[in-house]
Amino acid sequence: MNPLERVRLGRTPAHVTRLGLGMAPLGGLYSAVGTETARATVEHAWRLGIRFFDTAPLYGNGLSERRAGPVLAGKPRESFALSTKVGRVLRPGGSDTQDIWAEPTGVTPVFDFSAAGVRGSYAESLDRLGLDRADILHLHDPDEHYDQTVGEALPALVRLREQGLISAVSAGMNQARMLADLVRTGHLDAVLLAGRFTLLDQSGADELLPLCADRGVSVIAAGVFNSGLLATPGPGATFDYAPADPGLVDRALAIRAVCRRHGVPLRAAAIQFPFTHPAVTCVLVGARSPAEVEDAVGMSSVVVPDELWADLRSEGLIR
Repeated sequence: MNPLERVRLGRTPAHVTRLGLGMAPLGGLYSAVGTETARATVEHAWRLGIRFFDTAPLYGNGLSERRAGPVLAGKPRESFALSTKVGRVLRPGGSDTQDIWAEPTGVTPVFDFSAAGVRGSYAESLDRLGLDRADILHLHDPDEHYDQTVGEALPALVRLREQGLISAVSAGMNQARMLADLVRTGHLDAVLLAGRFTLLDQSGADELLPLCADRGVSVIAAGVFNSGLLATPGPGATFDYAPADPGLVDRALAIRAVCRRHGVPLRAAAIQFPFTHPAVTCVLVGARSPAEVEDAVGMSSVVVPDELWADLRSEGLIR
């Protein structure tokens, strides 16, 4: 795979590299990163050829956007794609507190899928980024807000697209079923599917991925390491942000053993596995340092033989 190939997102004018930089870690996910390291990480991704960058107000409660924006603002705007998210606004004393962010900002998120909330969230994101537009806007985690999402938030995004203020309407979730329902509205250009089409969880292939392939909706695959287990499997590893079940650890180790027989690092197989489905346009990999970006690009460039996937299937380790 050429991770730096630029491809069209759905039927939109937006083009993304096959490998995108997920910028949640730059908001101080689990441990502090700092502004200097965060900006150096984005700059190194650019230097290596990555041209798709994904952030959100939630990530570090605004820190990810504030740290990435100044770097991207210095680049030719037509040469990269940027996505951020709506559905949460940042306010003092917000109710959607999460203890995974290590660097305090004085604000926390509040869910808001109203039309006004969507417009306000987008405007506030652009202010933090210091940019005049994003290419892709994702509805972020509407799990408990489906009716308002369909009735207010989604039409607001469609209006932004009609006005030329964004290029693509998307939704990002860590479940596939509601994403499929949103695809059926006919308004989405893309979906961001986190952790549900990986070497350990292929539930996205039940319904969502075939639906997207049929409708020309691009799938952006994220969470390909399932929050750590597929990067460094073993005792103490995490799966979906919680301690991994021993059975899952054993399965990850078995997958790694097959990869080793083919001379392929597990991380390379994890990053490239989503591309085995034609609906997947690109993969997002989070990084918190220049070294991690370097590793992601390197792992994306490893040649993975078809026989590896065949062996994983024959041993019952993937579908």
